[in-house]
Amino acid sequence: MRILIAEDDLTSRKFLHKILSQYGECDLVVDGLETLDAYLMAMKENNPYDLICLDIMMPKVDGVKALKAIRDMEKQRGILPEKRAKIIMTTALAEAQYVQNAFEIGCEAYAAKPIDVVKFIEVLEKLNLINKDK
Repeated sequence: MRILIAEDDLTSRKFLHKILSQYGECDLVVDGLETLDAYLMAMKENNPYDLICLDIMMPKVDGVKALKAIRDMEKQRGILPEKRAKIIMTTALAEAQYVQNAFEIGCEAYAAKPIDVVKFIEVLEKLNLINKDK
């Protein structure tokens, strides 16, 4: 599995990397612009991300705008919904409006910080990204 972790907070980035690196190859970016660059590069290389963990509050371009841009690019390329990247929004914000907006744009799940590892793994299983056996 190919994973993109978009997180401006070093501690959160390391934490997600530690959890996810056992399931696949992880790329790390620190803001929304780097997220979009990494996504575009992966598409150009014909090696798209299976999972993108996207922090809502990031510098330059926030996670919700990055999510919208990614979903728009997938639509333009004719990528079917079942083939597109699974996107999990992460945030320390308890802002229901941000979360609702992200779901309307097309994220698959939401993880509140601090991230509960057990719940996070359950979400990955529900999205069919990992097997329970792993």
